[in-house]
Amino acid sequence: MKYLHTMVRVGDLDRSLTFYRDALGLEEISRKDVSQGRYTLVFLAAPGDHAAQVELTFNWDPESYQGGRNFGHLAYGVENIYASCQRLMDHGVTVLRPPRDGRMAFVRSPDGISIELLQQGPALPPAEPWASMPNSGTW
Repeated sequence: MKYLHTMVRVGDLDRSLTFYRDALGLEEISRKDVSQGRYTLVFLAAPGDHAAQVELTFNWDPESYQGGRNFGHLAYGVENIYASCQRLMDHGVTVLRPPRDGRMAFVRSPDGISIELLQQGPALPPAEPWASMPNSGTW
């Protein structure tokens, strides 16, 4: 398992970049505008250390973040997303967003922290029971 990034929702992307990039000194690693989802992702990391990143998520439609909603999730790359999800289920953890695409899943910690699991490398071929498993709750 490898730690990938921490996601934080931001209300004003320019103001946030002024803080994280200009004031704090993080480097912008990548940026992706997703018009279909109406959001922008900006990944930042410490100079010379891109191993642990911060993902700023800016939703284009105005939203007020309260009660921790601005903190999104922790993300981990896994060798086999299906095996990882099965292991979690074997320990009584509900897979809230199953890896139907062979690439991404979400669970929550006992304290309600959202955890994203991402398949390292290319997505695995869709497989049951994951391909037809519905979402459960929120992540």
